[in-house]
Amino acid sequence: MTVAVVLLTTALVIVVALLAAAGAAKLARLDNGSYPTALTRAAATFVAVVSLAAVVATTLAAFLT
Repeated sequence: MTVAVVLLTTALVIVVALLAAAGAAKLARLDNGSYPTALTRAAATFVAVVSLAAVVATTLAAFLT
């Protein structure tokens, strides 16, 4: 049961991070940015979302154990 929850949560975080990155890239392109700029902003957003999820998971793990 626990492994399934971890895998489902990981998949959800990855999907949310990809959606946020796609949104950031689209906004960069709408702001007349070049493709490398849009890709850079998308990558930064992806890393930020995954890092935030890791920090939240670490904080919750400290309280739940």
